[in-house]
Amino acid sequence: MANLSQQKRQRMLEFLQTIREEHKDDDDVLIALGEIESELNAKKYGLVWEQHEEAVDVQMQDNIPVFSECIEKEISGAPNGGYNFLLEGDNLHSLHLLEKTHAKKIDIIYIDPPYNTKNKDFVYDDCKIGEDDGYKHSKWLSFMSERLIIADKLLSPVGCMFISIDDNEQAALKLLCDEILGENRFVANIPWRKRTAKSDVPYGISQDCETILCYANAEYKAAIKGKERKYYESEDFSGRLWRFHDLTTQRTIDERPNSNYTMVNPKNGEEFPVNPLRCWAITRDTFQKYYDENRVIFPGDYDFLKISKPVLRYWKEDDEKKAGTDFGLVAASTYLPSDIVGMTQDGTKEITALFGKKIFSYPKPTGLIRYLLDVSSVRNKDAIILDFFAGSGTTGQAVMELNQKDGGHRRFILCTNNENNICEEVTYERIKRVIGGYGDVPGIPANLKYYRTEFVPKATDDVSEVLLSHVAEMIQLEHGIKIDGSEYILVMSDDEADELEQHWHEHQGVKALYISKNVLFTTGQNALFSDVEMHIIPDNYFKFELQEVGETW
Repeated sequence: MANLSQQKRQRMLEFLQTIREEHKDDDDVLIALGEIESELNAKKYGLVWEQHEEAVDVQMQDNIPVFSECIEKEISGAPNGGYNFLLEGDNLHSLHLLEKTHAKKIDIIYIDPPYNTKNKDFVYDDCKIGEDDGYKHSKWLSFMSERLIIADKLLSPVGCMFISIDDNEQAALKLLCDEILGENRFVANIPWRKRTAKSDVPYGISQDCETILCYANAEYKAAIKGKERKYYESEDFSGRLWRFHDLTTQRTIDERPNSNYTMVNPKNGEEFPVNPLRCWAITRDTFQKYYDENRVIFPGDYDFLKISKPVLRYWKEDDEKKAGTDFGLVAASTYLPSDIVGMTQDGTKEITALFGKKIFSYPKPTGLIRYLLDVSSVRNKDAIILDFFAGSGTTGQAVMELNQKDGGHRRFILCTNNENNICEEVTYERIKRVIGGYGDVPGIPANLKYYRTEFVPKATDDVSEVLLSHVAEMIQLEHGIKIDGSEYILVMSDDEADELEQHWHEHQGVKALYISKNVLFTTGQNALFSDVEMHIIPDNYFKFELQEVGETW
């Protein structure tokens, strides 16, 4: 069948060519015709919206964003541990700077952006966007697209991204993510039940669920520990989380066997230990399906070997080989049980317990974020997690709690503005209280650095000198450390190198030197410092900006 739109477009392009011939000596007309032709040839399928410019974009035309550390807000609660970071300022500025320090280094991104509801929760260029704004969707998409483009550049090869959203922009966000991140990287559309049903809603339908979109890079593969998840719950199946059928004694055990339990292989008569992880795990819906088909083994069901494809059985000899690196792991279901991940009311209770009052509206429960992090970092407990819509700091608390639970060393980077003092009085205070403890809840040892976004005018005399004064913040952020002049030392000049050489005997336990590329160590200094890890400070921190203003690094 004919493509009618294509035919119409071709007729218009031919007509443009006729006009072009008639006005071939008029440059203004030719420029205008070129713009029209470009629009006609633009993509004809996908999400289309009006592009809008933000004040934060305009600000960067004449200014260079930098991070300045607020020394007085540093928290050192875990000696020898890595540092987490809280970045105060517009997240677009923070993302631009993170692109210099963390390109392809972020393992997990979780964000909970403004939902663009009718309640004016979305602020664009210092204005609250309401239902009467004819460009409310275009502004939201422009706002999100610019940030997602940079966020995508930050994801590591094994990285994944989770985005919470409600029904107002869910469909548009899915299309936007397909366009920016790639439809082939889409993993799942995960429903999360945020509340119990309300009876006083229009049309009699209560919107109880939000959505979490998940996208991942090619090398990412999600898996969770089967022993740590509850896969189904029902009155009919109460207490039947794990059933294990012993072929030796012909009896079914009501719980997961411990590591000391042994069985006899019916094939060769040899006794072998039963590994608690070597059992099938299934989701709630699958369990119901198999139960209805009489394929799940319960006490009294002794016909085990005659059942086609039994769900729960001993682990066969070749299963470990087949499973490979996935041995002992089961896939995460998109079903999020409320008793595990919590609802909004649980997030509110957590905030109230921390501050003694409700200080933030509709916070996500830590259980939800902790679950997502657990799913996506079971193989990488050193993962770097980024949340550039940090809000009350739920992600930071979830990271610390998960590390405490499984002994991991994950680190977080949180970005938020300071509208209504949220960064200082809510996000920072929450992290501080979780680290230090509150009420009768003990603290979780962790370290934190607090950065604030500032700006260097491009018209400043000797811009390079001013930017160099902010290099320490970039190094600390990139490596998750504190340049303390003891374990981590910054060397910015030949004079500093000479000074370090003279007092080297006074330094014990130096872990790394961070050296300006303009410093040239002598042969003796190279030999003296040879046992210490050395990093040359990259010129890509502010290379583009310095070239733009005509200065070299």
